[in-house]
Amino acid sequence: MSDTGYQSDTLREFTPEPADTRRVVVLISGNGSNLQALIDEQAHDRLGGEIVAVISNEPDAYGLRRARDAGIDAVVLPHREYESRDAYDGALIKVVERHEPDLIVLAGFMRILTPRFVQRFLGRMLNIHPSLLPAYQGLNTHARALADGVTEHGCSVHFVTEELDGGPVALQAAVALADDETEASLKEKVHAREHLIYPIAVKWFLEGRLQLGAEGATFDGLPLPPEGLRMSHADAAEELDEDDE
Repeated sequence: MSDTGYQSDTLREFTPEPADTRRVVVLISGNGSNLQALIDEQAHDRLGGEIVAVISNEPDAYGLRRARDAGIDAVVLPHREYESRDAYDGALIKVVERHEPDLIVLAGFMRILTPRFVQRFLGRMLNIHPSLLPAYQGLNTHARALADGVTEHGCSVHFVTEELDGGPVALQAAVALADDETEASLKEKVHAREHLIYPIAVKWFLEGRLQLGAEGATFDGLPLPPEGLRMSHADAAEELDEDDE
């Protein structure tokens, strides 16, 4: 573990003050594997809140089935039925607000949000990105990392701002690249880390520990460094029971 103060063996020792159940809306476009990780934590009362709706811009997104199987309201809002990005986001705002969320989680939502949408929910919206931000913003992160010959890659949970993949980072998990690493093997390792840290960050937010203020992200009232809290490769591998090779 890095020296940022994160301790993997105390992830779930914090007990929040009793409060009304915090409400979460998840936005998806596809398979929804990160959604499933959140659903699994919720099923074991470890999420710190309740996923009240899953909204997809793609009618055939498998994540909608995951939501229905878990008894969660699954909503389809096809973007192709709207004449502009702003018109779609205006409709999306109405659908989201109908569920009165405390937090909006982007879990593979493959649309660039308008400033109007971002500002409406600023400070209440998290995304996960498959790189150690600020490195490799945008697409094809694994291929780019391999092409550059980096020794470490990973994923980042960050607050959503108007800058694409540029909001303050809350939590990261690193993966050390093997000598024979391929894009497929790297993608699998990063996905496993996404499923590990996204529920943690969501829980921290719902407990009030993780917040976005005027000066950036804070954890337990203290400002976070630019890379947020960092889970090392070794600690992530231990949590995931990965075999050392």
